[in-house]
Amino acid sequence: MTVGTQRILALTEPVATVSDYVSLGGGEGLSAAERRGPDGVIATIAAAGLRGRGGAGFPTATKWAAVRAAACPTTYVVANAAEGEPGTFKDRFLIRRNPYQLLEGLAIAAFAVGASRAFVVIKRRFEREIEKLLVALAELRSANLLGSVPIQLVLGPDEYLFGEEKAAIEVIECGAPLPRIFPPYQIGPFARRDSRNPTVMNNVETLAHVPEILRRGIAWFRSSGTASSPGSTVFTISGDVRRPGVHELPLGLPLRVLVDVAAGGVAGGRRVKAVFPGASGGLLTGAQLDTPLDFDSMAAAGTSLGSAGLVVYDDSACIVAATLAFSRFLAIESCAQCPACKQGTRSITECLARIEAGDGTEKDLGTIVAKCETVTGGRRCALPTGEAALVRSALSRFDEEFRAHLGRPCPLPRDLPVPKMTDYDETTGRFAYDDRYRLKQPDWSFREGR
Repeated sequence: MTVGTQRILALTEPVATVSDYVSLGGGEGLSAAERRGPDGVIATIAAAGLRGRGGAGFPTATKWAAVRAAACPTTYVVANAAEGEPGTFKDRFLIRRNPYQLLEGLAIAAFAVGASRAFVVIKRRFEREIEKLLVALAELRSANLLGSVPIQLVLGPDEYLFGEEKAAIEVIECGAPLPRIFPPYQIGPFARRDSRNPTVMNNVETLAHVPEILRRGIAWFRSSGTASSPGSTVFTISGDVRRPGVHELPLGLPLRVLVDVAAGGVAGGRRVKAVFPGASGGLLTGAQLDTPLDFDSMAAAGTSLGSAGLVVYDDSACIVAATLAFSRFLAIESCAQCPACKQGTRSITECLARIEAGDGTEKDLGTIVAKCETVTGGRRCALPTGEAALVRSALSRFDEEFRAHLGRPCPLPRDLPVPKMTDYDETTGRFAYDDRYRLKQPDWSFREGR
């Protein structure tokens, strides 16, 4: 069996220069946008059905239209390249392959909403991607392929919350990545009492689709995917599979195709036990591999597509240990500004740690269940929502395994660190992981150790 896809984003070879990009049709999307005008661009994106590829799957055109209609003379557009979800490497992959397409999509978005400035927010440790973007910016400007809106790179910290849209606005203003109360479409960067500066924030992959939609048309984009989730997306798959990697596939294909065909299945006669869609949604079991990979089908299965980063665990893995790894990640990365995390997320992680260590009791399980029901109250961001969804699903689908840990050592001892990716080697098809992450503490400092 082979996996077919149309080439939208992940080209066979990286695009090395702006001349190469132009030879592939680069710049035609922006030209088409200028011919259609802002309203025509937004109508085209709406008809194409493009949904955000950063996690929520929100309709892109709805976001753009709201900011364009805002009664404020100053608006901005932000490309969110602060990728940090465990098990995800798609945005960095796209920037390495074709930074020109992202920047053209950002220029089109800025034109469509009438923005006065545009930003790319990116972690300063993404040195290779920053270099690619800076070269592409200079080349596109020289070739007059960026329109009239200035684009600026904003370098930020390695914290997970930098990728949260309200926290990213704080970083643009030179602050720490602490989510504010109002979302960007209501209050953007540098807002004043008389000017709220509403702002569009889109994921890298979302913006990279835009030039091709404008260039090739609505019917072309809708020729793959599903009616409610058209087009392709870039999946990252890792964990207990033969061929970890990054794959662009049409939305709506079964999870089984990604796991067994694209990634070669699990090795050694093992079976798939669970699939974690990053740290922000419910896990899926090996019995759910026929679940279609699109926004609505994943929601119906009790999870979310998220940023399309899927971590596979075979039947040698301990679900308690895996759940603890993701839960600890969220507890560490929490900014602790609101009661949801102060009184919920960290408490859940502490209970999971006791259970995994063999010191857990029925009381710990009860506390986890109770906290999952209330942890989302008073939240500033979706972090505690993701915590509740992930842990609740693990408890409900692997109840017997959790109970087998109570008061006794782990029956499946195995090191399962959080899959926080730092690099991807396309030659070997292997990811590099952040080995120091186990030393990170809730105040975002690192304790001494190796």
